[in-house]
Amino acid sequence: MKIRIGILTAVGVLLLFTGMIASIHIGAKNIPFHEVYHAIVQPDDSIHAQLVRDIRLPRMLCAVLTGGMLALTGTMMQGVMRNPIAEPSVLGITQGASLAVAISAVSPVVSTGNFFMALIGAFISGILILLFTMQRASNQSISRILLAGTAMSTFFLSLASVAALLGNRSQELAFWIAGGLRQAGWIQVFFLLIIGGFFSIAALALSGKINLISLGEEAATGLGISPEKIKLYTILCLIPICGVCVATAGNIGFIGLFIPHIIRKWIGNDYRTLMPLSFLYGAVILVFSDIAARTISAPYELPVGLFTACIGVPVFLLLVRKEKR
Repeated sequence: MKIRIGILTAVGVLLLFTGMIASIHIGAKNIPFHEVYHAIVQPDDSIHAQLVRDIRLPRMLCAVLTGGMLALTGTMMQGVMRNPIAEPSVLGITQGASLAVAISAVSPVVSTGNFFMALIGAFISGILILLFTMQRASNQSISRILLAGTAMSTFFLSLASVAALLGNRSQELAFWIAGGLRQAGWIQVFFLLIIGGFFSIAALALSGKINLISLGEEAATGLGISPEKIKLYTILCLIPICGVCVATAGNIGFIGLFIPHIIRKWIGNDYRTLMPLSFLYGAVILVFSDIAARTISAPYELPVGLFTACIGVPVFLLLVRKEKR
């Protein structure tokens, strides 16, 4: 098992490093490697240096952090909820961010920009889920959390669609919902590192207890662990991580669904290694998906969520087929 973990880690690091370099080098206009090096090590005021420093470098870092954190949150949810198809978007946080973006697009009063509006919307919807789960212990059951998240998702998305239709912004909202890193900049990197990084470290600290929860609530209770508290702590970590990820990249689905399952096939259900490796490969997938989104129909850009869905949907259908057996 240690050999498998070592091989997966080495391959993941190599793929991530390759993707990071390619993300800065490849685009609508390819930048030679020596100019990329000078733009990072010895920056000047040339066009290529500005392109690398102000656009491609922060975008690449956003792809790494967002992909990794989405895979991490998906792994956490599958562990504490013991549900193989649990994924961050089922909590309604993504749809809450979409509603805030739609309101910002059609309202002349609100003009804080898509990123901050999405961040506000994601946190509000996350707080609503948190308040629901804190009302009573019975609300922390898996089915209740998933039902509450599904209901909020449908409600928020319906309101967002109405707002976009009334404001003639349906196309803009649809492209944002499909996911992308067009607005990624240094401010997004800052929020991902500070907010997402802090709560990701806190989530990794819970990995041992998530191990026990994944065995069953009775087993966890017998070992002196309170399942309700661990679920609450997990949700407290999930909300800010999902919030900054959605605000940065929109609705990028399936990364939190299929990455944990692929890694689990190789190393088993030990969340102390499953969570970090999921972060690593989530970052790899989103970096290469972003490269594909920028280059396949350059100079136009495709939604990044299109490429993650192309991988995630077959995996999801395979999981459903196995569940029926």
